[in-house]
Amino acid sequence: MAGDRTTSSARDNRADGLVQLYERAGYLRVAPAILQPADVFLDLAGEELRRRLFLTSDGSGNELCLRPDLTIPVCREHLANGAAGRAAAYCYLGPVFRDRGGGSGEYLQAGIESLGRADREAADAECLALALDSARHYGCNNLEIRMGDVALFTTLIAALGLPPAWHRRLVKDFNRAGTLAADLATLKLARGAGADHAGVLAALAGSDPAAARALVADLLSIAGIKAVGGRTVAEIAERFLEQAELGATARLPAERAAVLERYLSIVGDPDEAAAALRALATDASLDLAAALDAFERRTGFLAAGGVDVTAIRFATAFGRAIDYYTGMVFELFDASGRVKWPLVAGGRYDRLMSLIGSPEPVPAVGFAAWIAELEQAGGRP
Repeated sequence: MAGDRTTSSARDNRADGLVQLYERAGYLRVAPAILQPADVFLDLAGEELRRRLFLTSDGSGNELCLRPDLTIPVCREHLANGAAGRAAAYCYLGPVFRDRGGGSGEYLQAGIESLGRADREAADAECLALALDSARHYGCNNLEIRMGDVALFTTLIAALGLPPAWHRRLVKDFNRAGTLAADLATLKLARGAGADHAGVLAALAGSDPAAARALVADLLSIAGIKAVGGRTVAEIAERFLEQAELGATARLPAERAAVLERYLSIVGDPDEAAAALRALATDASLDLAAALDAFERRTGFLAAGGVDVTAIRFATAFGRAIDYYTGMVFELFDASGRVKWPLVAGGRYDRLMSLIGSPEPVPAVGFAAWIAELEQAGGRP
């Protein structure tokens, strides 16, 4: 029994030491409430996380959830303190709650959130470097570093000049699936494949959006459908309208599909990827210069900070299934394969503060470190 207490104390000290590492780097420790309004997570976190929420309600019937992560709670607290326009850096350590298909559903998480820094590429590099330090704190030195960039993809889609419906659909698929190559094949977006309900979609195309949304929602309600695959009736209606708009536009031209497929095939370290992306931009006559300049500045900051950029596996098709990410995304894995979940994961989320009520845009980047996975990969105390 005494041995168990000693081991537990050693683990707590190790986790607290991780947060002290963040504090020494200039991050203020905070502890947001465990119970959070559910709507913000349901609206912003993405389907993958929504399916894993533990929901409850208060005495007034307001829907609440046990916090599934700490990024949104930290951002809400920052905004509630009237600090939206001020740069701030926060760190934390505490339990989060999500269904992973087994176990208690409670996990200890540490992490950082850097809000309001205008030097985005330098902030990105600091974030990834501190994530690597987090893994090393637990003795995890054999790491697989996966990186992607949502901003590069959205810049490419904009440069291709696709119709708005295609633009929204492709970006949404990228964020949700994490790899658009599979989406292009499965959904046959490049070929404009039809559907069994094409007649219904054709009838909806071009109609008043509010009336069409209400019609679809009414039809689903009459049929007794309340939710499918975690989507609400309103979300299903929105999906139908999106399909109608897609069907009303021209099919995705073959040459644009080819550019997308070439883009999504690019894999390598950041320098190799940048060279391949510049070659693609030149061959396809696309203006990706600003996004690629920012990409290379970040690589430069990483190298200057002592990160071995040749050890980073950058893939244009890599994303994280959380809708609010807007730029760099990354995950650190145990390269030995002993742990199946990411040890540390995060990225840039410049839209989130505006989505939760900030009166002005707030650049933001951060990560979460999973304590149990770090212990398992690095060896328990």
